[in-house]
Amino acid sequence: MEFGYVIRRLLSAVPTVLLVTFMVFIAIHIVPGDVIDIMLGTQNYLTESQIEDLYSEYGLDKPLIVQYGIWVKNLLSFNLGTSLRTGRPVTELIKERFPVTLELAAFSLGFALLFGIPMGIISAIKRNGFLDNFVRVIGLIGLSSPSFWVGAILIVLVSGAFDNFNLFGYVSPVVDPFSNLQVMFLPSLTMGLMVAAQILRITRTSMLDVLNQDYVRTARAKGVSARNVILKHSLRNALIPVVTLSGIQLGYLLGGTIVIENMFALPGMGRLLLQVVNERDYPVVQGIVLFIGIIIVMLNILVDVIYTLIDPRVELR
Repeated sequence: MEFGYVIRRLLSAVPTVLLVTFMVFIAIHIVPGDVIDIMLGTQNYLTESQIEDLYSEYGLDKPLIVQYGIWVKNLLSFNLGTSLRTGRPVTELIKERFPVTLELAAFSLGFALLFGIPMGIISAIKRNGFLDNFVRVIGLIGLSSPSFWVGAILIVLVSGAFDNFNLFGYVSPVVDPFSNLQVMFLPSLTMGLMVAAQILRITRTSMLDVLNQDYVRTARAKGVSARNVILKHSLRNALIPVVTLSGIQLGYLLGGTIVIENMFALPGMGRLLLQVVNERDYPVVQGIVLFIGIIIVMLNILVDVIYTLIDPRVELR
């Protein structure tokens, strides 16, 4: 049943992903200027014939719908094309940049879960008390604070307090694990704060709903310890909305790293996407959008499958 469900979801997602790539394709071509204009700059020493040859060489002389059709045709053979600026394969560029973005997103989500779930549980247990109100205010601040503002504040505070703290650049965990953790700490904290606030709120709401269920009251009446009531009887059933939100937020983190990667000089896909949009490097833009779209679809399917592991009563149809 689960395998058939996954296949159906994958097939139904194909038109959606293609529609997204088509909308992005049209949008980036609507922007004034193209890759040839950017390459030539303000000092243009080429003749009209030479410029026409450039457009023909890059395939930009064809109608937009034909260009998109060629891209889709190449996609069927798993060919995402080559960069118009560097001549490197798009798959090679994604393979090179994606590990940085994945690491940043994983650290951010890890921080959000480690902070959001315990705080949400505490807030639900201490409902309407001082601690509950304090945690809810912290969550509201996290939701209201733009990531670029949080990142700027953290940079100022940490750089002022620690002279030798490595804030910018990227060091591979294979080369130097400690330096890698140091470099990734602030950007992960910056991105994870808003997600942590959302997880905190959904955990609190879900826990309050579960704690009012009859089976929880029955467990308490039987003398089950408060710890077991929370961890064994309540938390597992309250985790389904948290799992849903976590899967959605991981997709958001993977596709929404542009500002943070540029702020902290991280060579990830977000920084690459901003660069290629500015350069009108159409194949790379298309490839990144397609890649992120596929990841989000796969994450949503994975979340649905995890439902059945957490709650066997959930059936995939």
